[in-house]
Amino acid sequence: MLLKNHLIEVFKQASLENNSLLKDNVVHKWVHRFGIDSLNDLLIHSSLQKENQHEEGNQEQISLIDEIHEEGNQEQISLIDEMHEEENQHEEGNQEQISLIDEIHEEGNQEQISLIDEMHEEENQHEEGNQEQISLIDEMHEEGNQEQISLIDEMHEEENQHEEENQRQIRIESLKTLKKLEETNCESNYLKISNNNQVFNTKQDSNQVNQYSNAPKLPLPNIKNLRKWINKDKKAS
Repeated sequence: MLLKNHLIEVFKQASLENNSLLKDNVVHKWVHRFGIDSLNDLLIHSSLQKENQHEEGNQEQISLIDEIHEEGNQEQISLIDEMHEEENQHEEGNQEQISLIDEIHEEGNQEQISLIDEMHEEENQHEEGNQEQISLIDEMHEEGNQEQISLIDEMHEEENQHEEENQRQIRIESLKTLKKLEETNCESNYLKISNNNQVFNTKQDSNQVNQYSNAPKLPLPNIKNLRKWINKDKKAS
């Protein structure tokens, strides 16, 4: 608000002195600081003040001229010159103040812009850091899942191998048992056959003995016919 009033006063003073350069500079500062929509505020206040000050100035100049003409005092003329000089110096001081204020505002804006850029850059870096952490966590989870899957596959493979080994051992034991059973059966059959053969031979021998005992006794042949009888018996047998 103080800056707005100050610019209005400077513009009024420039209008009274018909200083177009200063007025353009004030308008430029006003638009840059408050926007073009508020420019009418500057022009309206300046126009009214210009009329009032112009009228007052005319009255003062008329009175002063009358006094000068009336008194004819050279000191009044010197005073007027001093007043104009002071006004010029005041205007130059105002111009310096405006320039200083503009520089301060511009520096402040640049600092704010730099600070905002730094904040955005830090936010971007922080976001990139978060993305890297998320990617690292995902990679660690994926590696952990792969290791778990590999471990489960190895366990399943070992179980399958163990089961195959058990099946192979069972088959081997079954074959051994079957072979023993076959050997046992063969021995049992062999014993049965041997026993049967022994019984059969025993019976046959008994039958032959009985047949020999029951056979009628023949008279002994003569010695002359003994060789023929032996040969005949061999052929018969």
